[in-house]
Amino acid sequence: MANPEHLEIINQGVKVWNDWRIQQPEIVPDLSCEIFFERNLSWIDLSNANLVEASFCWAYMRRANLSKSNLRLADFTGATLIDANLSGANLLATDLENANLAGANLSDAKMLACRVYGVSAWSLNLTGTSQQNHIITPNGDSAITVDDLEFAQFVHLLLSNEKIRGFIDTATNKVVLILGRFTDERMKILEAIKAALSHRNYVPVIFNFRSPSTRSVDETVTILARMARFVIADLTDAKSVLQEMRAIVPELPSVPFQPIILSSQHEHGMYDFYRGFRHALPIFHYADLDELLAALPAKVINPAEEKVAEMQKLIHTSTES
Repeated sequence: MANPEHLEIINQGVKVWNDWRIQQPEIVPDLSCEIFFERNLSWIDLSNANLVEASFCWAYMRRANLSKSNLRLADFTGATLIDANLSGANLLATDLENANLAGANLSDAKMLACRVYGVSAWSLNLTGTSQQNHIITPNGDSAITVDDLEFAQFVHLLLSNEKIRGFIDTATNKVVLILGRFTDERMKILEAIKAALSHRNYVPVIFNFRSPSTRSVDETVTILARMARFVIADLTDAKSVLQEMRAIVPELPSVPFQPIILSSQHEHGMYDFYRGFRHALPIFHYADLDELLAALPAKVINPAEEKVAEMQKLIHTSTES
């Protein structure tokens, strides 16, 4: 529990608290388990403090100094931590309990050498945040570091490789990769497909972002396809999709491929190459967006799911033999 004397001082305001910290630099403040809900703590000096299980939900903490503080199990849900200093802070979660940063605004904050094992990092604003050397292993284990808070959980999963199979199974049961042309007009179609799939509990991914600096476009789209349950490709005005298909279809026989195209258009002659692949479904022709959405379950999703079942049966049969 918080030290009553320290609590009394902080309740007198940030200026009184900061002056006290300057006058008493040897004291380690103890505000553990205290609640600072929606408090304005901008510019406050909480460095080297004991803040275990303290709650700062929706607090305004612009330029707060939290460096080298103990923030185990602290709750920063929705907190504003713009330009705050968390460098060297210990965000270790123990006994499966998590320090909570969900929804926090950490833009322009400094987060260097933080222990982030077990941290809840949903819906963060990390615009301009300085990040480096986050420790993703529990206290007492050999330190393994990454430079991105949102990437930390994924890396820890890879290290805990007994859990990878479950991760792969979960991803490949939900993800649907959507390919197409990314003009404003065509994106409306792709976004509508994405929304329709989301309502059916899929996790649709539209490949319309820049590929990583270490991977080509073809390599990136192949990585995403390997995670997908099936792929939907709108061939309308989209010759580049044929190139992306060349990287996917021949290499991934277990991933069904469902092409669609406007009825007013014909597929490029290069498409003949893909017709012989067992997991490539017949092209669905649609007149407009309304027809596409109305027919999506029966003409796109259901055939893809039937093909998923067929390909999985083949995989199991070959594995057993």
